[in-house]
Amino acid sequence: MSFQAALFDVDGVIVNTVPLHFEAWKRMFSEYGKDFTFEDYREKVDGIPRLDGARAVLTALSAEELEKAASKKQGYYLELADKDEIEVYAPTVDLINELRKNDIKIAAASSSRNCKYILEKAKVSCLFDTIISGNDFKKGKPDPEIFLLAASSVGASPDTAVVFEDAKLGILAAKNAGMRCVGIARENNYDLLAKADIVVGGLNEIDYAKLASLFG
Repeated sequence: MSFQAALFDVDGVIVNTVPLHFEAWKRMFSEYGKDFTFEDYREKVDGIPRLDGARAVLTALSAEELEKAASKKQGYYLELADKDEIEVYAPTVDLINELRKNDIKIAAASSSRNCKYILEKAKVSCLFDTIISGNDFKKGKPDPEIFLLAASSVGASPDTAVVFEDAKLGILAAKNAGMRCVGIARENNYDLLAKADIVVGGLNEIDYAKLASLFG
């Protein structure tokens, strides 16, 4: 099979919203008496739906209380996003433009229900043939549903797609979907992303030719 589709996670891959998510999670968890470090963020909540993230830390809460906690995190995140500019990773945009010139279908795929708003605010939503958000699927990563849906939405089979991820659970979801995967270790967390086919420090280290070579 040949290379036909590129599926990009949003937070930490297309836009630098990780500090906003971390601050929102930390603020919410502190209200429940939980210390929350950036290592906790990467290990426990990064790249998964809000409710799953809340459940990963607040293990003693009821389902109703978890919903309230997740809603608090959502409110804090939107508050931060509304007042700040959204930083876009220029090498990601450059790579997307190169892939588009080579007739590769492009999808944004995020567990966040806010991702369409964030991509529009960052003025990059026009780069994508489809945008899959947390509103569009039920099972969070490492379940492959998000990436299978994204590939299907652009008419690609799993074995023709490459996923770009910066989170361990996202990489596991990509591999569970039977897809190639590029891990992006922006914090030099190469070991955490080791199950990806390629791990890079940034997308300036990769191009269409290197991605096509993954398909033999």
